[in-house]
Order: sequence, then structure tokens, then C-alpha cells
Amino acid sequence: MNIFDRLAQRYDLWYEKPFGRSAFSLERECLKRLLPEEPFKGLEVGVGTGRFARALGFEFGVDPSHGMLRMAKGRGILCVQGVGESLPFKDESFDALLMVVTICFVKDPEAVIRESIRVLKSRGALVLGFIPKESPWADFYKKKAEAGHPIYKYARFYPFGDVVGMLEEVGFKVDRVLTTLMENPQEEVPISNREVKEGFDPEGGFVCLRGIKI
Repeated sequence: MNIFDRLAQRYDLWYEKPFGRSAFSLERECLKRLLPEEPFKGLEVGVGTGRFARALGFEFGVDPSHGMLRMAKGRGILCVQGVGESLPFKDESFDALLMVVTICFVKDPEAVIRESIRVLKSRGALVLGFIPKESPWADFYKKKAEAGHPIYKYARFYPFGDVVGMLEEVGFKVDRVLTTLMENPQEEVPISNREVKEGFDPEGGFVCLRGIKI
């Protein structure tokens, strides 16, 4: 059984907690600023339970976890079971792709990014949100993993420059970067600092970047 099948409900309920609700709203705002103007045909790779897809106007989602997809379908997302390394879609099918921390959990991030550019139309956008390795938040989650956390123990964190390099290698042009979660790591109380900064700041816990297919 996929680990996210077993933990789908626990994962989704995290967003109902005080910290989770505040983090979701801030991350959603950060990602939204990088999206193309509506209407667009969009796919979220690693759609999970569909919270971000529904909030950001992405109609389609793909994920390997049946448990996650059941919840995403309940939120109105048109879902396909599959993996990011081999997307079950034709070339140039979408105007925009979304990945929210997906890169931290896939086996082969370079393959996922190659597939992303394949299914995007010319001048299409990949909007990617992740926790950079330089951030104190990455250290925070690594400690949780070492303590046996059932989800974070599968996470891998990549330096910001490496992620940009992966995109540029396959033909994306990174044209905008934003950083948020600009406070000390914790998961107990709502986030008080609502700043979304232009550019990359290694002190932030969540970085959003946009790559344009050129």
C-alpha cells in the first residue's frame, strides 16, 4: 500500500489545525501570484487531496495514491492515477502545471520536470512550491523525520539553485521567485508573519517559482 493511501486522512486533517490553516492560506497566496490569467487548462502533479488544486483553479490532478485521489475527486478535481515521472497525458496538453512540495517526495525529480515540460503548451507555466534545503524549516522537518514522522521521513530537500538548474536544463526559463513563511519553524500556532517576499530568501520556509516553457 502506498504510504499516502494509509495516511491520506491524517495528511488532509493537518490543514484543519490552526497552523495548517494559516500555512495553507499563505502558501496559496504565494502560488496564486505566479499563475497565468484565467481561464487556463491546468494540471496539478502530486495533487494529493486536492486542496490546492481546488483553491487555485486547477481542473485536473494526477497522483499515485488512490486514497488521496478519492478525496481530491470529492473536491471536484478530475483525477488520474499515475506518477510524475511518466505523466499519462499527451504532449502540450496544458497551459499550466502546479507542483506543491511534490518535488520533495518524488523518486526522480529531474524526470518529473522533463515530463512537465512535455505536457505543457508553448509558453506554458510550471508553478512550483517547495521547502529549500537552505531553510531552517528543512532542518525542522528533518528532525521530525529522524524522530519517526511517517510522512517527513520520505521527504528530500533540494537547494534552491539545484531546483532552478533542473528547470533550466530541460528548457524552462525561471522568470519569477517568491518566498514566504518568514518566521521560526513550528507547527503549533497560526503564522503571524504574512509577508510574501520577491526573490529567494533562505530564511523562508516556502519558495514559489515560475518556469516558462521556451
